[in-house]
Amino acid sequence: MAVLYPNVLIRLEGLTAAVLAAALYAFHGGGWLWFAVLFLVPDLSMLGYLAGPRVGAAAYNLVHTYTTAGVLAAVGVVTGHGFVVLCALILGAHIGVDRLLGYGLKYPTGFKDTHLQRL
Repeated sequence: MAVLYPNVLIRLEGLTAAVLAAALYAFHGGGWLWFAVLFLVPDLSMLGYLAGPRVGAAAYNLVHTYTTAGVLAAVGVVTGHGFVVLCALILGAHIGVDRLLGYGLKYPTGFKDTHLQRL
């Protein structure tokens, strides 16, 4: 029996999250042009690194956690703003692809120090 190492499992989880978020986005009628336009917007949080690694890591991590995507989705559902829900699904897909590619949450010691690996 093959051993599933944690790094492989995390990447599979990322793939699963990305596919699920994209499928839910399609199910809710989201347009793929908006998906493409907004997919990399979460990476603007890296601009926090202009203020140093501590601020940069905090900004990046705040945006790149499934908790933020979940809260955003809940706000969209409760307020009836479907576009907010779609944005949350795009964020969830973005985070999933990041995890699939091995990008993790950042430590304040530097951009390349992540919870998954050193880049």
